Amino acid sequence: MERICVDTKEKINLSEKIFGYKLNKPLIHQVIKSSKITQRQGTSEQKSRSDITGSGKKPWRQKGTGRARAGSTKSPIWRSGGVTFAKKTKNYKQKINKKMYQNALKSILSELLRQDRIVLVKNFLVESEKTKNLKKKLNYMGLKNVLIISSVIDKNLILSSRNLRKVNISDPIKLDPINLIKHKKVIITEHAIKKFEAILQ
Repeated sequence: MERICVDTKEKINLSEKIFGYKLNKPLIHQVIKSSKITQRQGTSEQKSRSDITGSGKKPWRQKGTGRARAGSTKSPIWRSGGVTFAKKTKNYKQKINKKMYQNALKSILSELLRQDRIVLVKNFLVESEKTKNLKKKLNYMGLKNVLIISSVIDKNLILSSRNLRKVNISDPIKLDPINLIKHKKVIITEHAIKKFEAILQ
């Protein structure tokens, strides 16, 4: 399939395997759910007796002292001892295999193309790191809420985009499916298209 670059008016060939993929809503939902839950951090943690710093030596002999028998200073009944049923940091990660992730990206990219939400460009460069330059360029293209996918992300593009709340940039290799869906438009450079074809085919 062919599409036209907005900036040069040249035609770009898009792979049917990537941009003509069927919509698979259950798969997209599963990948996005996994991506969201993986970002969750289990921050609650307590120390059990095995985590407490100190000697494992018996504090005094078993009999003859008149005191209660004790086997360790790390015991939960001692001051500064371990917690009996200590909370541990929970790992919320959900594994998604490579093929599922690739197919979900194909499905999202194909649906965005069908909805006319993808804007193809030859290159996307900004002259300086000033935010107003990027804003002016996006206004000229009629875009506000946009994800820019480029394989060449220079200092100017990073610095000029960081103050724009609804503008994000991404490399094709580190693309997050949540970012891909939440923006109204997605700018993709020609070189990024070639990277997609190398990664996803």
